[in-house]
Parts: sequence; C-alpha cells; structure tokens
Amino acid sequence: MKRIIIIGLSILMLDSFGQTKENTSYTFSLKQAIDYALQNQKDVKNAIIDEAIAQKKVNEILGSGLPQINGSFDFKDFIEVPTSIVAASNFGGPPGVYSALKFGLQYQASAGLDASQLLFSSDYFLGLKASKTFVELSKIATQRTKTETCAAVSKAYYTVLVNEQRNKLMDANIVRVKKALDDTKALLENGFVEKIDYDRLTVTYNNLLVEQEKIQRLLGLGSYLLKYQMGMDINATLTLSDKLDDVKFDVGTNNTSDKFDYAKRSEYGLFEAQYQLAKLDLKRNKMAFLPTAVAYGSLSQTAMRNEFDIFNAATPWYPTALIGAKVTFPIFTGLRGHARTQQAQLSLQKAENNMDFIKKSIDLELASSVTVLQNASSSLDNQKKNISIAEEVVRVAKLKYEQGVGSNLELTSAETALKEAQTNYYNALFDAIVAKIDFDKANGNLK
Repeated sequence: MKRIIIIGLSILMLDSFGQTKENTSYTFSLKQAIDYALQNQKDVKNAIIDEAIAQKKVNEILGSGLPQINGSFDFKDFIEVPTSIVAASNFGGPPGVYSALKFGLQYQASAGLDASQLLFSSDYFLGLKASKTFVELSKIATQRTKTETCAAVSKAYYTVLVNEQRNKLMDANIVRVKKALDDTKALLENGFVEKIDYDRLTVTYNNLLVEQEKIQRLLGLGSYLLKYQMGMDINATLTLSDKLDDVKFDVGTNNTSDKFDYAKRSEYGLFEAQYQLAKLDLKRNKMAFLPTAVAYGSLSQTAMRNEFDIFNAATPWYPTALIGAKVTFPIFTGLRGHARTQQAQLSLQKAENNMDFIKKSIDLELASSVTVLQNASSSLDNQKKNISIAEEVVRVAKLKYEQGVGSNLELTSAETALKEAQTNYYNALFDAIVAKIDFDKANGNLK
C-alpha cells in the first residue's frame, strides 16, 4: 500500500510540474518581447559567447608576452652505453691507432627549469592591438545579431496582431452574413424570395467560414513563429498587449543621408573594424625587419649511476645553470617580406573600397526605406477609405434588400466587395508595418 501511495504521489507531482511548465503565461508589449528575445534567443546568446571568446583570445595573446616557465624530467637507461672512437695517442699510445671506448654510466637522469621572457617583438605588440580590434568586431557582430533579432521579433509580433484583428473582423462579418442568411431563409419559406437568393448568401457564408479557419490557423502559426523568434517555450501562453493603432507611420524630417551618422549601423562598424585590421596587418609587414629579443635562463641537475639508485640522497646530482639573451633579425628573406607588404597594401585598398561601398549602400537603403514607407502609408490610408466605402455599400444594400427595393445579388456583391476591401486593407497594413520596421532598421533605431 505504501509503494502504491508513493507512486501515486510521484505521478501527481510530475503531472503538476508538467502542467506548470505548459501553462506558463506571459503578457508582453513589443518592447518586453524584444527584451525577452535578447535574453533568450539562441543567436543572441551565441553572439555574446563569441564576444567572450574574443576577449579570451586577447588574454591568450597577452599571455604569450609574459614569462614562460617550463619544468622537465628526463630519465635514460642505456642498455648499451654509447661507444666513442678516440686516438690512442691522446693516452700515450702510438700514433695512428684508435681505440673504442665507452663513456658514461648506464643510468642517467636530469631535472630542470627553463624560463624565457619576450623583450621586444613587433609582431607581439601589433598582434595585441589586432586582438583588441577583433574584440570590438565581435561586439559589433553581437549588436548586429541583436538588431536582426529585434526586426524579426517585431515583424512576428505585428503579424500576430494583424491576424488577431482580422479574426475579430471575420467574426463580425460571419455574424452579419449569418443574420442575412437566416432572414433570407425565412423569406424563402414564406415564398417572398427565390432559392437562388438563399444559395448566393449560403456560398458567401461558407466562404467566410473557410476564410476564418485559414486566419485561425495563420494566427496559431504566427504565435509559434513569434515564440520561436523570442526563444520562448512553444507551449507557453503568450498574450500581446500592444495595439495596432499605436503604430505610427510617419517618416520624420531628419532622414537624409548627408545628416546620417553611419556609426549607428552595425554593418558600417563591421567594415570599419575590418579596415583597422587591414591597417594593422600592413604595419606589421612593414615592421617585419625589426629584431626580436628574448631573455632566457635554465637551471638543471643531472645524475649518472651504474646502479638504479637515481633518487638515493647519498649520491650527488650535478648542477648546471645559465642565463642568456637572444636577438634575431631578418637579413634576406628572398623578397617574401616585400611580397607580403604588397599583399597587405592591396588588402587595405579593398577595405577602403568596402568602406565606400557600405556608405553608398546605407544611403541607398535610407532613401529606399523612406520611399517604401511613404508608399505603404499612402496605400494603407487608401485601403482604409475603401473599407469605409464598402461598409457603407453593404449597409445600404442590406437596407434596400430588407425594404424590398434591392436585390439579393446586390447584397452578396456588396459583401464580397467588403471582404476584398478588408483583405486588401490588412495586406496593406502588414506591408506598412514591415516598411516601418525596415525604415527604423535602416536608420539604426532598432536596438
């Protein structure tokens, strides 16, 4: 019985945990959704990790200029002691006679410490500067990833809002057409209208139901996409608090390219960092003729035995110690250095060309985003007027039909025109929202 109770309680606890996770709910404005994405979206988190890796690279390069200390231990067992050939005359023997002698003992061991310190290296100091520029490059890449995430979340957020509004409007259309269909059915049963009038409205009503199902599926898909862009659990409940009426589509007055600060765009920062790296690379190649200076020292002890008693404290170890300094400098490298310098100069020219290209690209994107937003805003205003006209046409057609002075065909045609106007309006609304997001992105306002 105890085991059954324990198992039952465990199942209840797991079920409760699963429901808690699945029923997690949020109510987010667009800003809150973006803030959540910047904390949880995979690409943003990886970009931040890449930024940390770049900083560790700086530490790695910095460490190569600090003292380097290594320890060693070497043990040898000469199964055959090496043989040397020496002249017998060195030991009082006759000239021209050589003897084979074995020098050394069977067991040898050595232990030591080696230390070195880089005193001067142009590659080191310029490499350190380049690594810091690389850190800045990674920071700019992180900002670019955040900008792309902001744009993606904003578009997905407004897609859900548009589909929610379309769904509400579709519900109202269905209610209105359903009432007209019921009224027509009553008139048909009393012989005041023909069956074709009822069939026309039935087709319109069925089309609205199909359209509603499509919108609801798109609404669910859009919600999943938004959660995906935010890095949120797909099973979480997400409610959007912003309203479409809060979106402003004004262009403003300070968006000409001659006043624009290119540093606001992460793309420009990326090309600028690459330009700085190209300059450092050219400087490194020009300074390749400079010497490299290193100081070093070594301390070691060696033991030699005929018996395997290397660690016997009673037998001596023989010390060796030295300090020194080494300076190396190139004299002739087969013109490789000159060729590398020329390559670096050409790479710098490419970087300069890229800087000019990105400025022109940003100028074009600014001008294009202004035009697209203005056109989308004008189209949205026009479609909004079309909806008002179509709604008035439906109202008049319905009134005439109810008073017996209008036809059923006129009413169904008006309903069809209204549905088309609504579809065009929401398409124009979504295009305007996308244009506004692209406009803010082009102006460097998405953070």
